Order: sequence, then structure tokens, then C-alpha cells
Amino acid sequence: MSGEACRSRREFLRKIGAGACALCAAGLAGGRARGAASGLSVTGEPAPGPADAPQPQVAVHDAMWFERLPDKAVKCTLCPRECTVADVERGYCGVRENQGGDYKTLVYGALCTMNVDPIEKKPLFHYLPGTKAFSVATAGCNMECKFCQNWRISQYRPEQVESLLVPPADLVRAAKAQARGALTLAYTYSEPVVFYEYMHDTAALGRKNGLGSVMISNGYIREPAMRQLCEQVTAVKVDLKAFSEKFYAEQCAAKLAPVLHTLEVLADVGIHTEIVVLLIPTLNDSSDELRDMAKWIAKTMGPDVPLHFSRFHPMYRLDNLPSTPVATLDRARKIALDAGLRYVYVGNVPFHEGESTYCPKCAKTVIKRVGYRTDLAGLKDGACAACGQKIAGVWTQDQALAFKPKAKAPAPARPEPRA
Repeated sequence: MSGEACRSRREFLRKIGAGACALCAAGLAGGRARGAASGLSVTGEPAPGPADAPQPQVAVHDAMWFERLPDKAVKCTLCPRECTVADVERGYCGVRENQGGDYKTLVYGALCTMNVDPIEKKPLFHYLPGTKAFSVATAGCNMECKFCQNWRISQYRPEQVESLLVPPADLVRAAKAQARGALTLAYTYSEPVVFYEYMHDTAALGRKNGLGSVMISNGYIREPAMRQLCEQVTAVKVDLKAFSEKFYAEQCAAKLAPVLHTLEVLADVGIHTEIVVLLIPTLNDSSDELRDMAKWIAKTMGPDVPLHFSRFHPMYRLDNLPSTPVATLDRARKIALDAGLRYVYVGNVPFHEGESTYCPKCAKTVIKRVGYRTDLAGLKDGACAACGQKIAGVWTQDQALAFKPKAKAPAPARPEPRA
């Protein structure tokens, strides 16, 4: 960012107030961030004038994961698509471009969404419950889900989405300045895999300044890049769209196998992971599929991984289907519990008993949840207050920041710049 674009920290913080909006909560026409749409204000100052407003733009930065090919072509090695990209062309995600044989990200710090959310909104139920997450996103995604909630930013290119240029250092300072007690940086709303470099660098800087980072992702990322990122982030939530290749191909233009491999990698690394499954009527809600999924998760990830079944509502290209019946969510939860998973939740159903955390030993309520409100009276030092049973999770900031991957991550394959 140039000095003219952001002349002082105060001006930057005023811009944060102008550009903040939570597109995950409400769709905004044209996918553009409206000034002060969510009411977020870091400094409490009045919203700035039109000159400070977000605008469609690109933010060019060297990409970390690619290989050079003949004739100035490149092969992207960030996600399983492994796009071969000719000079002056872009990859599938629309935010990574070949510029003369050097691969670039176009969204390094071009934030179209900024908001302070409850960590439960991600959702993460076993990671610092009751705290806030400073949540950001850029344009772009490496999937094309027909049921995407945030399609106005995920399915657009950076030139089509209004954004603010926010370097990692400025974002970390803004998060630490939050009066609402943000302990975590969250990369969310669209798909953080496609703004990998920004997430990686910001998470590394955040750690040095006492902030954890959580990746809210579809899990469509290659193993070396995921392992490298786990050196910096402190938790990952993966949206497991379904447990069939047919669903992934027809509804997401993607494949299931790479996502399952990412979950295997996360289990091997040992990072705190939670899984969310959006149950869509007739498409991914059969008892057989849910049973196979739950057994695979229990065997691969272990019985303590939190699993969330969320209620679908008609949107985007799947507006012809009804909302998920609550009975379907109840059935899915019972199947997962019967498969040996200890922490299974129901989402998008207010006041449902499946919002809360229960002790797997004595069945007492450990964390009572109603929407995004939490009561931690049943949790004491990471254990059930009633019987002392340890509850799997990350319960303190010190615990989050102390995480180190079990295995050493490989260095990113960063080709030398062309002469």
C-alpha cells in the first residue's frame, strides 16, 4: 500500500470503519462492501467521506506455490486443481495471474469484508468459546458451490468487488485495538485458500503479537501448502460438503478425495479441527451416506473432533429446494453419536439442544449455547465441572498460541523471479 493510499494509522482505522461489513450475515447487492454497513468502528470516529470509500481493485503480490513451465506458462501447486496457466491468464479461482512467467496473487490485502464476529459464528465450538474473531475475506474461491451463501464475493473477481487495501501489519494492529476483545484473526466468508499468501503472512505476524488465527475453509488445498500454513494458524474449520464424489462434481465443480486428504493431514499435524456439514434435502442427507461419513471421521480424525450439522436454506442456484427439516438434523446427529463421535452439533436451529456441549462421561451440560450466547459454567480448566472429564478443545489463548505441528512442514516451492 502506498503512503498516499493510507497516510497514517488513524486514516487506516477510519477506513476500516468505512469498509466493514458482514456479507455472511446479509447479502449485499452486487457483492460490494458498503461503507459502515455492519456498524463496525475501530476508533469510534464518524464514518469517512466518499474519498475514503472502498473500490474495486487488485493488490499484486508474489504467489508462493507454483512451478514454471515452457513458454512462460506456470503450474499452480496451491490447490488440487493444479491449473496450468498461460502468460497473462488466470487460474480457476480468478484471483491468481501469470505475469510474464511469474505467478501473482491479485488479492494480497484487498479486503472486501471485515467484521468482529463471535467465534461461534464460524462455527468453532471448542476453540476459545465466548470470544470474538476479527474476520476478513477477499474475493475469489476455488470451488463453485450452487448453494454458496457468500457467492457475491466468492464467485466474483477482485475487479468486481469493492475492497480496501490492508497490509498484514495494519490488520494485526486493528485487531489488537478492538475494544470488543478480539483474540483471533479469522480468514473466512469466501475461501482463504485463494488468498493464501495474505493469510499466511498475517497469521505469522499475529502470532508474534499474541493473536491466534483460524482458517475457515472448504479444505481444497494441496498437502504441502496446508502443512506450511499449519506453522502459523492455530485452528481450522473445514466445510465437508458431502461424502460422495457425485455431489462434489455436480454441486461444487470439485472432488471429494482431496478434501478428505486435507482432513487426514490436519489430523496428522495435530491442529485443532472442526467439521461442518450443510445438510441439503435429497442431495447429501441419506442415512447411509451420513453413517459412512461419521464412521470415516471417527476412524480418521478420532472421536473428539467436533462435527456440526447445519440447516440449509434456499439460496443462490439451489433456491428450488426446501429448508432442511429439523428431523433430518436430529437423525444425522444421532447417527454420528452412534458412530462414536462425542461432540456433535446442530446449527441454524435456534434453541436446539444440539447447540450445547455435553460431557461424554456424565452427560452434564458443559457449555450452554443459545445462538451465539455461551454459558461456560459447566467448564472448569478444560474439563467437566461436574465429574472432571477432560473436554477436547482449545480453551485459553496461551494454549492456542502454544500449538506447533507434529511434523516439520516443507518449504514452499518459490521459484526465483525471472531475470
